[in-house]
Amino acid sequence: MKRAIGIALLAISLGAASAGAQSRFDGTWIVDLDQSQPPSKPDVYLLQNGTYHCSTCDPPVEIAADGQDHKIAGESCYDAINVRVIDDRTVEETDRRSGKTVASSRMTVSADGKTATSDWSESCNAKGDVVAGKDILSRVAAGPEGSHSISGSWQISKRLNRSENAMVIILKLDKDTFSFSDPAGQGYAAKLDGTETAFKGGLSNTMVSVKRTDENTIEETDKREGKVVQIVRFTLSADAKTMPVSMENKVNGTTVRFLLRKQ
Repeated sequence: MKRAIGIALLAISLGAASAGAQSRFDGTWIVDLDQSQPPSKPDVYLLQNGTYHCSTCDPPVEIAADGQDHKIAGESCYDAINVRVIDDRTVEETDRRSGKTVASSRMTVSADGKTATSDWSESCNAKGDVVAGKDILSRVAAGPEGSHSISGSWQISKRLNRSENAMVIILKLDKDTFSFSDPAGQGYAAKLDGTETAFKGGLSNTMVSVKRTDENTIEETDKREGKVVQIVRFTLSADAKTMPVSMENKVNGTTVRFLLRKQ
């Protein structure tokens, strides 16, 4: 039910440039959904005996599926989760921060139990802009006998759509400072020396540092509460028209890969 790709994690690009010259990394980049790969590990859910578990969520979740708000520990853009069973094939989740809804998702399993549709939206940014998408999931493993049909392991098989503000990022290199911004007002400017800087406009209190690992690769490290939660690697193509990106989630051990195209 959780989103595989959050816009707050699509950050930074860089390259060498002489003073006054525009970097080949500068400009607007768009996510190519057709070239995006599924997460390296499936999402795992269990809804049984009135309790919802998500071991692969960040942070992991175990709450009553009673349609009531339940506080959760850990630093994220939300501090409470509400899980409601609609019927034997559909479950809704609502995430709130200080009582305000900041994300929601609806997962509906097909009649044969082999696939599911996930509709989701989130507004985990200071502006409150809504980012939304729809995915088709394929079942990897079934849940235990007697559990709700969403139980088991699920892998994204197709990303049907994303709202425009989830697809666009703007990058700029100015000497030793690299800037990122998106339509939801999130962004930062970070030095290549690894100095930590705040990711502004988001709600998760993320700190970012960047370094260049080779001529065409940037490694970004994201931290929350002083702990590394994600490593992002940006690799510029030879013609500077595309940029493969890998996002390694250190909390659940999952890696997501996708492609950016320069506009």
